Amino acid sequence: RGQHETVIPSELPLGQELTATLREWAVIWHRLYVNNKTTQFRHVQQLTYSLIEWRSQILSGTLPKDELAELKKKVTAKIDYGNRILGLDLVVRDDNGNILDPDETSTISLFKAHETASKRIDERIQEEKSLQQSLDLRGQPIFNSTHTYSLYVNFKNFVCNIGEDAELLMSLYDPDLSKFISENYLVRWGSNGMPKEIEKLNNLQAVFTDLSSSDLIRPRISLVCQIVRVGHMELKDGKKHTCGLRRPFGVAVMDITDIIHGKVDDEEKQHFIPFQQRQLIMSPLIASHVIGENEPLTSVFNKVIAAKEVNHKGQGLWVSLKLLPGDLAQVQKDFSHLVDRSTAVARKMGFPEIILPGDVRNDIYVTLIQGEFDKGKKKTPKNVEVTMSVHDEDGNLQEKAIHPGAGYEGVSEYKSVVYYQVKQPCWYETVKVAIAIEEVSRCHLRFTFRHRSSQESRDRSERAFGMGFVKLMNADGTTLQDGKHNLIIYKGDNKKMEDAKSYLTLPCTKTEMEEKEAPSGKNLHSLANFTPTKDSTKDSFQIATVICSTKLTQNVDLLGLLNWRSNAHNIAHNLRKLMEVEGGEIVKFLPDTLDALFNIMMEMSENETYDFLVFDALVSESSMAAEFVFSHISSLKLTKVLNCYVGNAEDSSKTELLFAALKALKYLFRFIVQSRVLYLRWVQPSLPGPLLGNPLEFLPGIFVACMTAILRQMDDFHYSHYINTFKTRQDIIDFLMETFIMFKDLIGKNVYAADWMVMNMMQSRVFLRAVNQFTSVLNRFFLDQTHFELQLWNNYFHLAVAFLTHESLQLETFSQAKRNKIIKKYGDMRKEIGFKIRDMWYNLGPHKIKFIPAMVGPILEVTLVPEPELRKATIPIFFDMMQCEFNFSGNGNFHMFENELITRLDQEVEGGRGDEQYKVLLEKLLLEHCRKHKYLAAPGEVFALLVSSLLENLLDYRTIMHDESKENRMSCTVNVLNFYKEKKREDIYIRYLYKLRDLHTDCENFTEAAYTLLLHAELLQVSQAWALVRHRLLTTTKMWEKAIQLSKELADMYENKVFDYEGLGNLLKKRATFYENIMKAMRPQPEYFAVGYYGQGFPSFLRNKIFIYRGKEYERREDFNLKLLTQFPNAEKMTSTAPPAEEIKASPKQYVQCFIVKPVMNLPPNYKDKPVPEQILNYYRANEVQQFTHSRPVRKGEKDPDNEFANMWIERTTYTTAYSFPGILKWFEVKQVTTEISPLENAIETMELTNERITNVVQQQGWDRSLPVHPLSMLLSGIVDPAVMGGYTNYEKAFFTEKYLQEHPEDQDKIELLKQQIAIQMPLLAEGIRIHGEKLTEQLKPLHERLTACFRELRRKVEKQYGVITLVRKPGSSMFCPRGTKLLLFHPWVGVRWCHRIPESSGLGKGFETRECQLCPVLTQSPAQSSECHLQPFLGPLQGWALQPSLGSS
Repeated sequence: RGQHETVIPSELPLGQELTATLREWAVIWHRLYVNNKTTQFRHVQQLTYSLIEWRSQILSGTLPKDELAELKKKVTAKIDYGNRILGLDLVVRDDNGNILDPDETSTISLFKAHETASKRIDERIQEEKSLQQSLDLRGQPIFNSTHTYSLYVNFKNFVCNIGEDAELLMSLYDPDLSKFISENYLVRWGSNGMPKEIEKLNNLQAVFTDLSSSDLIRPRISLVCQIVRVGHMELKDGKKHTCGLRRPFGVAVMDITDIIHGKVDDEEKQHFIPFQQRQLIMSPLIASHVIGENEPLTSVFNKVIAAKEVNHKGQGLWVSLKLLPGDLAQVQKDFSHLVDRSTAVARKMGFPEIILPGDVRNDIYVTLIQGEFDKGKKKTPKNVEVTMSVHDEDGNLQEKAIHPGAGYEGVSEYKSVVYYQVKQPCWYETVKVAIAIEEVSRCHLRFTFRHRSSQESRDRSERAFGMGFVKLMNADGTTLQDGKHNLIIYKGDNKKMEDAKSYLTLPCTKTEMEEKEAPSGKNLHSLANFTPTKDSTKDSFQIATVICSTKLTQNVDLLGLLNWRSNAHNIAHNLRKLMEVEGGEIVKFLPDTLDALFNIMMEMSENETYDFLVFDALVSESSMAAEFVFSHISSLKLTKVLNCYVGNAEDSSKTELLFAALKALKYLFRFIVQSRVLYLRWVQPSLPGPLLGNPLEFLPGIFVACMTAILRQMDDFHYSHYINTFKTRQDIIDFLMETFIMFKDLIGKNVYAADWMVMNMMQSRVFLRAVNQFTSVLNRFFLDQTHFELQLWNNYFHLAVAFLTHESLQLETFSQAKRNKIIKKYGDMRKEIGFKIRDMWYNLGPHKIKFIPAMVGPILEVTLVPEPELRKATIPIFFDMMQCEFNFSGNGNFHMFENELITRLDQEVEGGRGDEQYKVLLEKLLLEHCRKHKYLAAPGEVFALLVSSLLENLLDYRTIMHDESKENRMSCTVNVLNFYKEKKREDIYIRYLYKLRDLHTDCENFTEAAYTLLLHAELLQVSQAWALVRHRLLTTTKMWEKAIQLSKELADMYENKVFDYEGLGNLLKKRATFYENIMKAMRPQPEYFAVGYYGQGFPSFLRNKIFIYRGKEYERREDFNLKLLTQFPNAEKMTSTAPPAEEIKASPKQYVQCFIVKPVMNLPPNYKDKPVPEQILNYYRANEVQQFTHSRPVRKGEKDPDNEFANMWIERTTYTTAYSFPGILKWFEVKQVTTEISPLENAIETMELTNERITNVVQQQGWDRSLPVHPLSMLLSGIVDPAVMGGYTNYEKAFFTEKYLQEHPEDQDKIELLKQQIAIQMPLLAEGIRIHGEKLTEQLKPLHERLTACFRELRRKVEKQYGVITLVRKPGSSMFCPRGTKLLLFHPWVGVRWCHRIPESSGLGKGFETRECQLCPVLTQSPAQSSECHLQPFLGPLQGWALQPSLGSS
């Protein structure tokens, strides 16, 4: 009406609910897909598809009323079930499936509807669980509810360079017993690297079934694969050679114990099984790591399993595996996405623990074990191929009766692997023989033996040289016994070999031959050409058989019982013998045995003797089998016999039978009871089933529901009237106190389940109305000065805050659909109670100060609720608290409020509350209010900005805490602890210090962890215990200099305060160890890296900033770069070291710049101007540093092809960090200063560095004569070599010309300085050559002579052009001063005396002239003309030497 339009949906309410449900589930379904929760994703997919299908049926409008009602029940049940498993809210309905309206339903009815719906869904879920096996196999080696298991194998690929077709035969293998567990799974692989049958590409799957619990607890189990090559005798053979031969090629083995034990369960993971090739080895000695072509298969597998590594060269199999609970039928049902009709089934060579009545099996496994064949007339042993086939007694071939492996149909003839020239081949090849049960008694296995030649022409002429056979059924009707059988090899006419009637009368095994009384020749006179001759007795052949049959038995007594009708006079004998049969055999034939027993009981009912024997047999079988399959039997007869045994208990002859019967009593009663039930159901099919369980009642819930129902019925009058019934104020106080406490407890305890949304919202609405009623009572009775009740008001505020922050009201955490539903029905109750809290606070007036700082935390919780209107209404309360404390505390500040807010803000933000919008709004509102206040304008503004800064740091910290980069977490932690350090909040500061310490310890940054703890130590009073802790912190980090410093503090305390001389002695011994470590222990120096993070894609604490990083020991730049880019996988690495352009800084991307910087040594004052050993200086070169430099060559002007030095400028950047290294972080932010160095200054610096290097090497060689001389040799060669000539020629061309002086007259002094550096190098080189001559060996003599000659020429040239400088020794000391030309070396502002004392023993300057050293007058030069950085390296090389230049002729 008017501007508003009311939309009434035309579809049924159920259709609307279906649409809303599908939309809500679709969001969750997408989230499951993104999070890769495959099982839940597929479950929801099935539920969703069902709802979509039913929705289309409902919307079609074609369903009859009764079908629609039935479909409605199915839909609502499915929705309720889906909501429960997805964690959504419970939907309450009436008996017709319609959603209940809470406004039209009583509270108690609503509660009971929730209860009923919840129980119904629980029962449904329990049914689902009972129907499906648990899919979570991890960590469960044996699943108690399952007795049979299957192993799913998905063959992904096989990579091997064979060049011919191959057969891959996979099976399960027990390496401890050297026994195959399962039959083979066969894959035929083509020479083109794909399956022979192209349709099997990406569809090679098998399931190994019938595994039992005993298989799962085997110590080890392996998946083994034999690779058989199908082609020529040798790979190199050509077209004229025999093809189609099966030759051993290699094996692949994988330990699957963890998968079988259930420790690994991931069907998606592809496992690589390395391939190991067999090798043809003619030597009888085989290396342990090599598998020979002719080795027995089991020993090959055992050898590969025992080997730790296989040199597979990338060749092998890729498979994925998964252990599935259940037999074949069960896994096809439960894991239909893995196991389908096309999946090959490889059965266990044995029975599972439980044999179901429908599991009829008749498998005969035959293993070709080994043979021995005489070479006869041949020079070498034969290449024997065994051909196996199945024939009936007439010699007819049984087609496709032999199965080499699962995955393919059977074959009529099976040909064995051919071993090349082996007298005693060992095959260990197992095949399955599957023929009809009725044919077994007529069939036998025939084995023919043939030599295979590698030449095709010869091979065609080869005929079978022998034959063996074995019958599958013995003469007494039992099946061939399990075990090994040594067959007789018959030789003779080939036609006779194929005539079954000719050989079936002969013995087939050597055991059978030995059992015959008469010699075989007597009975075989008609087969003179087909007998075991003298030659044939040299040959032998062994097989093994295993019968897995539920119809064929190898036990004579059991067979007699099963065939009782044909042998009725022996029934009693067979029943007695049955009790002696092995339990395993009984279990296999349990259904047939029970049928026979009950048939005897029913058909021989006139003879009571049989009843007793049958009962005894049943007792015996019950002791062997835990469960039985019940059938229709006469329970009255069993009961009668049991009564007879119990009635004659005193009869000693019946004692054992009675005892056995009582042991199996529960199984007998199961027989009796189930027999009776089956009989009654046969007579009366409508027999009802038993009733299960009693409904459970939630007593607390019903009580709360009753109270809610009462409060719901009350209106304003009832509340007012009820309050007026109290006679005294104290009664009202007690009532309100108890009510507030009870409401708060009920809100906190979550009386109802989380998915009872309607009930929870109903309770919240009723409670809110009641609380609002009670606020008027507070304002009316307990607000004035005389009657104010602090505790009552305090309880109200805490109740209101608990209500507002309750999880059931936080709409932001719900889906959009649920949020809309709640707002539409109930509104946002948080705003209502929040506005009430605000009003009640302002009503307090002068009482507010009593709630500061206690109420700061609860009000903060209210303001952090992410509802904009609520935040705007409640944040001003903070300003009111500031104003209140400022006015009424008497201190003229708001420190209590400030400290409490900072403390609680830290807790709340770390707990997950607060966001960027809150930070902005808090700062804005506080600033607005403070700036309007006369006295709070300045301190209030400072506080608002401080809280905003804290929030920014805390939000960064919280965000980064979930980051994988611990370095980022450290940075944020330091930002936060620096804030608390400035605010002198030691309690929180220390908490973050230890968080930082833990992060460093996790990263093995022990030095930084120690420095972090030192910050805590600085806050404590120096005590013996803590000083000891500080001292120990640095003893494990190789920071011995720092440890010495701390030990001195500790020593002073031991000596002068606590007088612990024993402790002092131990401490001094440790300090001595530190000094020794400094001089002798190896201490690798870390590299320092400058890292710039450019672009808006980085977080604020990194964005467009540069940091210096301290690397770890031996960490290279490549490793550091890799670690850096791993932290920021989306970042782009900058290749240039130049500062980035503004476009890069403003880009939304991430750019990382990284390069090495050199630390600037900051030597302590007590070490300056002294000859300090290198070991001491090395520490200060990389530690206690705060400045770093990076130099970058820059070319100005056109390149001079003759001299590149002329326009090569150096851009030097100096980086200064806020803190020195090492410190509490491995990196610090920097400020930078960039300067440019001219080509001439660059040349001076290069010469200075060269002189410093010469000085260092010469000093080390002079001090320690044991050092090798090679470094000195290389250094001298690189300088005095004529091709190099010190590198002076380039400088002369570039700078020592009239043209350069005319263009750069201001560089006159620098040119003189460069000439001085060249001249100074001569005495240094002279000293180096002198030491080289003293240490040279005979081999180095030619080199030394050449060096001396080259140096003589170089020195002559330099002294001629640049003057002479020599070293002199000062009388009375080991002080050397150069003499010669008076060059102007010294700058007046340096202010250092640079003649350093050196040890007498060093030998430097030995033989030089001594004379007084004096400092010469100097030329005044401004700092702008020559930077101090030029002079400092110049002084360094001359430590221990003094130079006295004097002007001479050039």
